[in-house]
Amino acid sequence: MENPIHLLLMAVIQDQDLETATKALQGIGASLTYLSSAGGFLGRRNATLLIGLPVEKEKEALEALQKSCRQRIEYLTLPLEGSPMPMPAPVPVTVGGATVFALPVERFEQI
Repeated sequence: MENPIHLLLMAVIQDQDLETATKALQGIGASLTYLSSAGGFLGRRNATLLIGLPVEKEKEALEALQKSCRQRIEYLTLPLEGSPMPMPAPVPVTVGGATVFALPVERFEQI
């Protein structure tokens, strides 16, 4: 194997960015697996990508994710405190981008 996998990136991205991110990562020759996931705070659908890379491709993969996963403003409605009538007040929350974990791979086999 020419470029053995020595690094596993786990990237949590928004579901809307999945297709763009997948194409960008495949464009640099990254091996990847997609897992459906959900965020704990807003409960929105996410995608978790498991990306296998040779160490020297880490920077390229991070750049591909940075270009394809953008941040967005969403509004979360919260009840006003102390109000006699519970009227929700929209609060802007920044979501999106990518949360990336890098893990060394001691052993990689394709069976």
